[in-house]
Amino acid sequence: MRLGLPRWTGPLAVRAAVFITVMCCALAALLGVLVHVQVTDQTVGQARDTALRRLTEATRAYEAGDAPRGGAAVDPPGLPAELRELAVSGRRGTMLARHQGRPTMWAAGPVDGRRALAVRVDYAQGERTIDGLDQAIVASSALAIGATLLVGAFAVTRVTRRLHATARVARRISAGDLDARVNDPRARDRTRPQDEVAAVAAALDSMAASLQGKLLAEQRFTADVAHELRTPLTGLHAAAELLPPGRPTELVRDRVAALRTLTEDLLEISRLDARRERLDLDTVQLGALARRVVRASGTDTEVEVVRDATVETDRRRLERVLGNLVANAHRHGRTPVTLTVDGPVVTVRDHGDGFPEYLLAHGPQRFRTESGKKGHGLGLTIALGQAEVLGARLDFANAPDGGAVTTLTLPQSGDATANGVV
Repeated sequence: MRLGLPRWTGPLAVRAAVFITVMCCALAALLGVLVHVQVTDQTVGQARDTALRRLTEATRAYEAGDAPRGGAAVDPPGLPAELRELAVSGRRGTMLARHQGRPTMWAAGPVDGRRALAVRVDYAQGERTIDGLDQAIVASSALAIGATLLVGAFAVTRVTRRLHATARVARRISAGDLDARVNDPRARDRTRPQDEVAAVAAALDSMAASLQGKLLAEQRFTADVAHELRTPLTGLHAAAELLPPGRPTELVRDRVAALRTLTEDLLEISRLDARRERLDLDTVQLGALARRVVRASGTDTEVEVVRDATVETDRRRLERVLGNLVANAHRHGRTPVTLTVDGPVVTVRDHGDGFPEYLLAHGPQRFRTESGKKGHGLGLTIALGQAEVLGARLDFANAPDGGAVTTLTLPQSGDATANGVV
């Protein structure tokens, strides 16, 4: 089994942990070096002072005619050559070296002109003190680094969890869920210190609330306008039916019918925007439904059933989706137009100029059509909304050899059966 990082970790948490670790190591190394140098200088200085004091005492005793004692000797074996040369030249000095395998502090000075009087002080205890100090520095540094890393990682991950929560809410809002809110505790409680994450969360919640209010106002306006237009349009339609036959009457009836269609589309969009649609499920044979939709459209659309399928869906809504797709293919594309059923996947393709770039990038947009094209841009918007109500996926693409391709993928129930081409 492959073990991964917790889902709340990410590049920010990893970089912060690495930064904390590096800084802790650098600080521990700097402090360790400073302490090591300070204690070493102090220990070596004490040993040097002791050796020089003994050398002074030994020199006085030697000059008084007494024999060297207290570890003092003239030209003793093991005296470092550099220190002997210094003493012979008439100066006093000290040197830390190893004598018989043990660390020793030597002090030497001149006697009798060409000889050196030297004393040695055992430095083993000082060396053990420094070694013990170094081990304590390494152990305490490791402990401090581990504790700091844990505390820092805890603090960083708290921030990253809040950032991830804010990002999830932002993605939900961009997907259309304007009820989503971060509700960061710091942003709600104004008495607590407000950090940058709380400010971002509060700004996102404020933006979502503002967008939701504007969208609801727009939806109410659309629904109210469409509802208020229905009554006068009904009367206008009845009046148009009483006009005497003729070309002007046909034009009036055509425009009234277009206005009624637009009003009904607006009402349908307002219901879809409100997300209050309820499914009336039924068992549907896709091949038969596709043929029925094409016959009702009155268009020259070829129906090809590669593999029929039985689905449980809302028959009226599915007919609405397919009818809009077929109508859009004939209105904005060119023949031949083909409707293909392949299992739970229904494809509508024309051989026109294809979908515009904005539609492929952002989906259909109401009241936006290509320059010179007929329609009000609501057909595909309604088809997409009804497909979402059905739990289906509606994709828009352009064929490599030209033409728009719309693919509706339905949730399937039942077994698919083979069929032929109509």
